[in-house]
Amino acid sequence: MSNIEILGFQLPFTYQQLYSGVVTLAFFVVLGLILRVLLYRYGVRVLPKKIAESISNTVFYILIFIGVLGLLGNLGVDPTSLVVAGGIAGLAIGFASRTVVSNLLSGIFLYIDRPIKEGDPVEVEGVGGVVEDINVLSTRITSWDGVFHRIPNEKVFTTIIKNFSKTTARRVEYKIGISYRDDVDRAREIIYRVIEEEPLALVEPGPQVFLESLGDSAQILAVRFWAPTPQWFTAKTKVLQKIKEAFDREGIEIPFPRRVVYIKDERGMS
Repeated sequence: MSNIEILGFQLPFTYQQLYSGVVTLAFFVVLGLILRVLLYRYGVRVLPKKIAESISNTVFYILIFIGVLGLLGNLGVDPTSLVVAGGIAGLAIGFASRTVVSNLLSGIFLYIDRPIKEGDPVEVEGVGGVVEDINVLSTRITSWDGVFHRIPNEKVFTTIIKNFSKTTARRVEYKIGISYRDDVDRAREIIYRVIEEEPLALVEPGPQVFLESLGDSAQILAVRFWAPTPQWFTAKTKVLQKIKEAFDREGIEIPFPRRVVYIKDERGMS
């Protein structure tokens, strides 16, 4: 069978080779489309939508690549020569894509383990804020001051994650200093009364107020109580302000650091 001729140019393959190549490519395209749909439909049942899409699309493009190699093989092009020619470039791309693959796998594990989800208040890699999005390569967090942070999933997966929404209640803790002239038991009673009157403070676990240490200029009281996680920050700010107001009314002094300076008088000395 003679080779194909177009506009006087003799192509290096026959109609039979072209037909076989197109059939091979079409077979892998159809197979890829079917597998992509099946993998996606099954994947979304057990995996998040983004992960299912990534896996199904990856399989589809791999099959398309195999189909193109089959087409080239039928047209008389040796696919191995293309692989050898692109070996150096492939090696460079391989090194560059190592981080991408690591982030991709870490993203899959994050979806499976689910230590965080969108909308959670967290602290990751020293960044505290709200999770905006978790995709296959990175996690996006908007910090408390409104700054956008993109953290690679590899770092998110291997670092310590603080998720402030995983528990129903969180503990509030203060260190409050009172003057050495003031009575510790009286100060404790005032603090207990303020906490008991605060509706956001939980009854169980109960609050704790005790003398923790003796500072240079103050007796240090440790104050602990629990509040519902969604209202934790509100409770923390409200109770501290009320303790300060109660101390002012009751005459409990919150001292500031003081220093005693001795001046040596050298008059009359030789």
